[in-house]
Amino acid sequence: MIFIDVDEKYGDLLSPDLLQEAARTTLQQEGLQGLPSLSIKITGEGEIQRLNAAYRGKDQATDVLSFEADYFDPDLETRYLGDVVISYPTAAEQARDQGHAIEAELQLLVVHGLLHLLGYDHHSPQQEESMWKIQNQVLARLGLESLVEDEE
Repeated sequence: MIFIDVDEKYGDLLSPDLLQEAARTTLQQEGLQGLPSLSIKITGEGEIQRLNAAYRGKDQATDVLSFEADYFDPDLETRYLGDVVISYPTAAEQARDQGHAIEAELQLLVVHGLLHLLGYDHHSPQQEESMWKIQNQVLARLGLESLVEDEE
């Protein structure tokens, strides 16, 4: 199950279905169809800055944070991966800067955050290459080829 929590301030500005589609496609790409659960929260800069300061020691807003849980939830009878938290204002600014729709940016951030929950990272060139490859594959499956980053 994919839980979507959108701050009421942004509720009319996005379609939760697009977020679900991005998460489902990522899970399918990784061979995890229908199995794990996760939460996606869309919030503002203030909340994401507080979370970033509390959990990463960085007192600044960011676009996406991932909080890995990875446990079996007996109530849902499934593996719970964790939470992906996205700053709507930061995503909107990045979309404007990159010249694409906010919906595309939100889907990109869902994919990116979920890959972190699945254990991918980009601290080294090898990790980044692996994560970007999968991220690009998912974006292509979502019809977001314009967001695919060059693999060098």
